[in-house]
Amino acid sequence: MTLYEQDFYQWTQQQAGLLKAGRWREIDREHLVEEIETMGRSERAQLETRLGVLLMHLLKWQYQPKLRSRSWLATIKEQRRRVGRLIDRNPSLTHVLGESLAIAYGDAVLMAEEETGISEEAFPAQCPYTLEEVLDSKFRPDT
Repeated sequence: MTLYEQDFYQWTQQQAGLLKAGRWREIDREHLVEEIETMGRSERAQLETRLGVLLMHLLKWQYQPKLRSRSWLATIKEQRRRVGRLIDRNPSLTHVLGESLAIAYGDAVLMAEEETGISEEAFPAQCPYTLEEVLDSKFRPDT
């Protein structure tokens, strides 16, 4: 069993030390590449998760106007801030925003169905909001 499999944290510290020392031949290239790729996917997954929560609350806001709450509004604001920070820290995610929005919308519909009891079929098949609207701090969908 390798150190990578036995103690991931220790493996990360070892690899960092080897990189700092320039001991290239001793680096566990296979696992290091795998971990770096995973880190990139993780940033994108976080973007899609945050967009999904944001979209779910926008749908709830639109489809349940009588139940609107400060809590929903706070979640909308928070997710917009977090999406903005994520993009600021990872500007290349801008290039996948459209695709991520479409993926997140599918998740948002399922979450909205679960939270509201409104059938999945009642929501549009495609995201009814533009990317600009979704990220606009002043935008609130009205029925």
